[in-house]
Amino acid sequence: MSVKKQNVDADQNVEEVQEVVGTGRVLKGKQQKVVAFTGILLSGFAIYVNSFMNMQEIYRNVLFLALLFVLAFLLYPATKKGAKDRFTTADVVLTIASIAGTVYILLFYTTIHIERMSQAVTMDYIFAALTVLLLLEAARRTLGLFIPLLTSFAIVYAVFGPYFPGMFGHAGFSFERLLYRVYMTTEGIFGLTLSIASTYIVIFILFGAFLSVSGASKLFNDLAIAVAGQRRGGPAQVAVLSSALTGSLNGSAVANVATTGAFTIPLMKQIGLKPRYAAAVEATASTGGMMMPPIMGAAAFIMAGFLGVSYSVIVFAAIIPTFLYFVALVLAIDLEAKKQGLKGMSKDSIPQVWLVLKERGILLLPIMIVITTLLMGYTPLFAGFSGIISVIIASWLTKDKETRVTISKIGTAFVDGAKSTIQVGIACASIGIIIAVVTMSGLGSAIAYNVLSAANGMLWIALLLVMATCIVLSMGLPSTALYIVVAVTAAPALVEAGVNPIAAHFFVFWFGALSNITPPVALASYTAAGIAGADAMKTSWTSVRLALPGFIIPFMIAYNPIMVMQPENGSISVIAVIVTVITSVLGVFALAVALTNYFSTDLVILERILFFVSSLLLVSPGMLTNGLGLSIIAVTLTLHIIRAKKKAGTGQNVLA
Repeated sequence: MSVKKQNVDADQNVEEVQEVVGTGRVLKGKQQKVVAFTGILLSGFAIYVNSFMNMQEIYRNVLFLALLFVLAFLLYPATKKGAKDRFTTADVVLTIASIAGTVYILLFYTTIHIERMSQAVTMDYIFAALTVLLLLEAARRTLGLFIPLLTSFAIVYAVFGPYFPGMFGHAGFSFERLLYRVYMTTEGIFGLTLSIASTYIVIFILFGAFLSVSGASKLFNDLAIAVAGQRRGGPAQVAVLSSALTGSLNGSAVANVATTGAFTIPLMKQIGLKPRYAAAVEATASTGGMMMPPIMGAAAFIMAGFLGVSYSVIVFAAIIPTFLYFVALVLAIDLEAKKQGLKGMSKDSIPQVWLVLKERGILLLPIMIVITTLLMGYTPLFAGFSGIISVIIASWLTKDKETRVTISKIGTAFVDGAKSTIQVGIACASIGIIIAVVTMSGLGSAIAYNVLSAANGMLWIALLLVMATCIVLSMGLPSTALYIVVAVTAAPALVEAGVNPIAAHFFVFWFGALSNITPPVALASYTAAGIAGADAMKTSWTSVRLALPGFIIPFMIAYNPIMVMQPENGSISVIAVIVTVITSVLGVFALAVALTNYFSTDLVILERILFFVSSLLLVSPGMLTNGLGLSIIAVTLTLHIIRAKKKAGTGQNVLA
């Protein structure tokens, strides 16, 4: 099958999974122009207020949300059976109502807080209630039921606090007080989370959109094929590389699957991988992309804000865990390909690395510029703008005229960027209500107290409870939204238990991200299964098996904060970091062998148990456990190779 034919199939597969990804309506004519104009207006507004204009936070957030409302109601139908090619009169009515709700606070914010001395009147509460209801509806349309239900529960919890049992009960708040807090202050809808969405997140989404129109996505795919295509199981390795490169920018495992997976899954099936396994590889790799520095789907910016540390601290903290995740995935794929006797792609279908770099390699420069400026201590906004400008310049320096970012492509990038901002922006606004309720009621402290009480002083029990909480609370959410939810509800419990704060936040974010492949709501796995034509639930369980080392890495982080570059006492030792990386890599190697049940030949039960035990010993830091784990791996591997040679009946190199 030629690459061109595969691209055609990929386009068809993308259309098949559009409903799962939630791309919204495909409009035509005047309606398309209305949405395109609004998208350009939103992106242009974001660039203007974050560069040339110093606008007060509340006003910036209000206008930003108003434009998001317009796009949400016009692009997303009320039901799955709703019109997919046009918006309706009801959608227009809701759009106008949402504009009224946001414009009201824009006009009267100063009046409420200065002229009336923060005393709200009936009309204020009416527009507050209207905006909250419209926000819930916009969230339902764009994100599904989970976020609006969770937000609604938060509202009920705030008002009816006295009726909740035990430690979860509180004095309760009047509906008026709640509306005042979430609508008329910067501690609710228009608070921290929407501020991050209207600044860092939208700028980096636009950066990704400019990369996309310049043809960087094709560069990522071609480069991944050139590097890994000929390896055994090559297309699966390509899926890992391309998903890691794109996932950090788009922040959505589902969208990552629909784009990179539409190309890589058919390639994996072509070399002989079962559809279920091919889909699982793509889902697992795309989920890892959410945790990939430097952007981490914009969660890095929010994490830095929550923890009160510099952005570079978060980037460095993510390097070792993410490296281990993808090492484990590559090892698992390689062992599976070896077990099945699979080969890579044919040489004539693989481009040469130097030709790919010669043709479009300069498009990697904007990413390098963004990373460099961030690590040099410049603000994320400066880095984002530098990236956008460098994309435009780099696109004109390539030999391929198709990469050049023209005025038309800038318009396309503005529209695509605005559309990609809808879900995360609406999620951030909705979660602002949840954060307000958690702060008012002390729910975070209550959850932390109950987790610690149930754990009874045993950290591993607390970690398991928080893990389950994170997976449940994060179902179906993009990286920014899921991180915010678990950061305000679950992370405090681990900090109270004595876990390093950065390690605690990485723990909850990691398991929040893994909810994309964890049943029952494993959207990334389901999307990949749709492309591969495989059973969705079986694909999900295969994804979990492939990503099992990823389920252990957060525990390694909690027990050994050196994993996230955080010293337990004093400064970080370079030797300690090196030892941690080496032992961790060997640990995930042993786990990959145990899960695949193969190295040079099929494992016997005792070998499999020993490999698994050695991987667990290397999770816990310490000279004794590391020494014991390494000894078991060395002995077991040696005996396994000897047995494999005897089984083969020849002296050939079974490690080939």
